[in-house]
Amino acid sequence: MYRYTYQCPLRWADMDAYGHINNAKFLQYIEEARTRMVQELMPADESERRRHAFVVKQSVIDYKTPLEYRDEPVSVDVWVITCRGARLELGYAIRDGVTTYAEAVTKMAAYNLETSTPRRISEAEADFFARYSVV
Repeated sequence: MYRYTYQCPLRWADMDAYGHINNAKFLQYIEEARTRMVQELMPADESERRRHAFVVKQSVIDYKTPLEYRDEPVSVDVWVITCRGARLELGYAIRDGVTTYAEAVTKMAAYNLETSTPRRISEAEADFFARYSVV
């Protein structure tokens, strides 16, 4: 299995009153990693991007241990759990070399924003996601 890894910088504003990264920021971190992973897959034309979008149906985050603010980035690993039909399910780990701070899963749907309808995942998209598949 090949994972996409994004080095996510921590921002001073991400910290809460307890001195660690606010739990809501973890959702932003996985979104940032996912967006960067699929950049090469997205069409250059805006209308094509709207016809070949993915929307999040569900996000679940399992917080393992607090992440304290620091200058060094954290690694956000992304991998494909399921890719078939109109369904895309991604797994994530927010970690550094020693500690896993959170694990997450997002369930997504391939979606045409122009028509507001689900769509099938294309063969090119399926081939792209196969690179990151756990199977």
